[in-house]
Amino acid sequence: MNVTLKPFDFAQAVARAGLAVNGQPLQKGGAVAGAGFQQALTQALGAVSKSQLDAGAMQREVQLDNPTVSLEQTMVAMQKAQIGFQATLQVRNKLVQAYSDIMAMQV
Repeated sequence: MNVTLKPFDFAQAVARAGLAVNGQPLQKGGAVAGAGFQQALTQALGAVSKSQLDAGAMQREVQLDNPTVSLEQTMVAMQKAQIGFQATLQVRNKLVQAYSDIMAMQV
């Protein structure tokens, strides 16, 4: 078995990370390429909000005795919304803790 190490190509590694050689984010169409985290977080919050709204709507339909909505489906939707909310709350807590840790660092 032939094991050879290739020389490290810094420019290629930086480009793969979405950065320029000077460490700055690459510009794509006037927007910073690192905006993916913000977009992902916004989509996740939107999905949690939608699941809560859907669960609330299903709960109202069960209370109004709508025969097309079952109690089982409603309970599952409510549990999914609760789990999504708890996960979002944990992510928020971790972000606040990370921010606090960074702000407490000595420079």
